[in-house]
Amino acid sequence: MADRALRGMGLGAKSFEDEQGIEFAERSRIGFDCPKGHHFEVTFAVEADLPFEWECKKCGLVATRSDGTTGEAKEAKPARTHWDMLRERRSIPELEDILAEQLDKLREQGRV
Repeated sequence: MADRALRGMGLGAKSFEDEQGIEFAERSRIGFDCPKGHHFEVTFAVEADLPFEWECKKCGLVATRSDGTTGEAKEAKPARTHWDMLRERRSIPELEDILAEQLDKLREQGRV
């Protein structure tokens, strides 16, 4: 068994290819400032859509761009409640009929 063991470099650990003749994409570095005063930079491709916020590498808080660029405020949708979803499916007269039926059933069983 020991005679057949692979020796030397671990498989997949390193590449024998060099970077000669490879043209890398143009890059830009964007700075971010965290509310706790941490500053860091992240490298992006020039063609990439640049984010307005990034998680701080030191504390995990949301950091904003150092150049002051901010995104458009997203219009927040109000949360849909159970009542809203029910009203999409039923009208008030239908709901009143269903309520009356359920109350009759409970009265028959002696619960109300």
